[in-house]
Amino acid sequence: MAESFNGMFKAELIRRHGPWIGLDAVELATLEYLDWYNHRRPHTACGHRPPAEFEAIYYRHNYNPVTTAETQ
Repeated sequence: MAESFNGMFKAELIRRHGPWIGLDAVELATLEYLDWYNHRRPHTACGHRPPAEFEAIYYRHNYNPVTTAETQ
């Protein structure tokens, strides 16, 4: 899975928007890309929702905190 993401990252960001001026430009572009990827990009495995939205829905429906009284 990481290899697939790496290839997509290179194709969508690094090669498309290069050549790069320096490392700082690549770092900033990477942060912007990851924000877009996690918060705005629809993903088919997540029901065409962004991963962050899908995760928030999951935890909203499946989070069951254990209280101190229950652990004793």
